[in-house]
Amino acid sequence: MTDASATSTTSAGGFQDPVSIKEKIGYGLGDTASNLYWKLFEFFQLIFYTDVFGISAASAATMFFVTKLWDAFNDPLIGFLSDRTKTAWGRFRPWLLWSAVPFAITGVLTFYTPDLSPTGKLVYAYVTYTLVFMAYTAINIPYGALMGVISSNSLERTSVSTYRFVLAFGGGLIVQKFTEPLVDFFGRRFGENKMALVNGVQTLVVDKQAGFFWTVVCYSVIAVILFLITFWTTKERVQPVEAESNSFSNDLADLFNNRPWIVLLAVGLFQILSDWTRGSAIAYYFTYNVGSEFGNFLVTGTVAGIFGMLMTKPLTAIFGKKNLLIGMNLAKAVLIACFYFLERDQVALMYILNTAAMFISGPVPVLLWAMYADVADYSEWKNGRRATGLVFSAATFSQKLGGALGAAVPGWALAAYHFRPPVDGVQQVQSAETLHGIILMMSLIPALFLLGAIVAMFFYNISKVLMEQIESDLAARKSLAQGALS
Repeated sequence: MTDASATSTTSAGGFQDPVSIKEKIGYGLGDTASNLYWKLFEFFQLIFYTDVFGISAASAATMFFVTKLWDAFNDPLIGFLSDRTKTAWGRFRPWLLWSAVPFAITGVLTFYTPDLSPTGKLVYAYVTYTLVFMAYTAINIPYGALMGVISSNSLERTSVSTYRFVLAFGGGLIVQKFTEPLVDFFGRRFGENKMALVNGVQTLVVDKQAGFFWTVVCYSVIAVILFLITFWTTKERVQPVEAESNSFSNDLADLFNNRPWIVLLAVGLFQILSDWTRGSAIAYYFTYNVGSEFGNFLVTGTVAGIFGMLMTKPLTAIFGKKNLLIGMNLAKAVLIACFYFLERDQVALMYILNTAAMFISGPVPVLLWAMYADVADYSEWKNGRRATGLVFSAATFSQKLGGALGAAVPGWALAAYHFRPPVDGVQQVQSAETLHGIILMMSLIPALFLLGAIVAMFFYNISKVLMEQIESDLAARKSLAQGALS
């Protein structure tokens, strides 16, 4: 039995079958699914653990960091295994089918609050957080690598990447707009709500434990459906020319001698570290400093990011990927640093600065993932061996490690600045010292991480001219190999 979606193949450089809009949308829906969880982790995981689940900020921060140590081994392993997967469906697509349900289940368990002792809860958090990111690895490294084999043409891959991240923003919009209302709805509908004295007034305290659980159940069902759509609508066109007898050690040696791969690993780490530090801080910034909900703040920023992302192709043609990435990160760093100087009542200016920052940085994820596909071609061109899954494992690893540190930094900072968690569901008044720490996490700290990404990007050495040469050389190798077989 053969799968029609895996029948049209070519090596890198031998471009065939333009990718249809339907397939680009189908591929992008996979990142809509991923972002239903990724944005939950980015914006709500830390405040869920401190204000709902019931562990301290320092404990949650340390847990985020420690659980990522496993990913140092897990990510390259999944990349290696997916590179060597051989099915009628291709190498990477089957992993979407196999991993979607485990990813959904572990995500739900991560946002479930068991009736355990404080120590028991911490152990539960360690186990479930580790499992959900193992499942994330199993589905997202092959998903990312799939973009590298959908087409061998660099510009076509950039187009695919644009669709991907526009639709990824769609998943983020769902989380940003609906999580707080859904948590409130499900908490009232299924939770054990109670009355408590808040600022001298008897107030209904909604059961957010039940609210988060049922909200994530809804997201998980949607995610599974979207991953299945991606599986059925995409094709794998690019196949390596060489025999598949490469050892894991050889592939790793290729990676660590691959300068642009190392650069992107560093850039991605700083990028996600900045995004997650600020993303985790937003909930605390608006809850305890501004005194309002933050869903609309997130939504307006995301919509701006989508419009900015649509400018990726023309801006790349003018400035090139490297220069564009450096310029956008510098502008964003300046804009978010301005939050340090804002007063709590300058809400309109907060929205303006955030909207501008998100619009300017919209193309960043598109460029990064398109550049990883270029790096996979560079690796094959330089070493005669292709390891797309392993190359893309760097992207996922930097995402997770950056996300872990990005969530850990606010947690450690909250502990250092003596954050006071809610008592029986009632939020506590924070000290001036705590509020200053929250403002730093919202402004100067993520801006400094962006400067780290800028410095790293100066060492990236794949130019537009070199990429054109790589595509031409790989196409020639494919022609020679086909001639030898005929």
